Amino acid sequence: MTPSYNYCPHCAAPLRLLTQLEDGGPRERLRCPACAWTHWNNPTPVLAAIIEMTDREGQVLLARNAAWHGRMFALITGFMEAGESAEQGIAREVLEETGLRVDAPSLVGVYDFQRMNQLIVAYHVAARGEIRLSPELAEYKLFRPEDLRCWRAGTGYALADWLTTRGITPQWLEPPAQPAETGA
Repeated sequence: MTPSYNYCPHCAAPLRLLTQLEDGGPRERLRCPACAWTHWNNPTPVLAAIIEMTDREGQVLLARNAAWHGRMFALITGFMEAGESAEQGIAREVLEETGLRVDAPSLVGVYDFQRMNQLIVAYHVAARGEIRLSPELAEYKLFRPEDLRCWRAGTGYALADWLTTRGITPQWLEPPAQPAETGA
């Protein structure tokens, strides 16, 4: 467990990994020995969109994050905001990052991505129109579904499940020499 805090945000005492009895039994967590504040370190919900372009022969839009090294393309992803449903969140993320409005988000599945301490909620969305990338994204590509390659983590499993529902056997990427932050 990698601590993300060094000091208690409540009383400023140094935090320590301490074991306490919880509902499920003893559990080690980052805790404050002075005031008993606990850093729960729960996974963050992340939304992911498999964007099928209905006006471009059903091609799937993947994009490259401007902060990534190399030319890896991935699903559109983003953090869920307080006060919105997952469906509202995926529509917002797609609009913010691509300028596209989506039709009828359909849940593909929920996937753990433990390396980033995230829980990915993946949707298939249909979209059409002019693609206008946010500054967060460097470029995009459109792929025929049968040409997509999945990576063996979070959004890659979502993409593989979606391809399988379309009768397409998923093809897998070999692990990269250096792990990327995310992938399709």
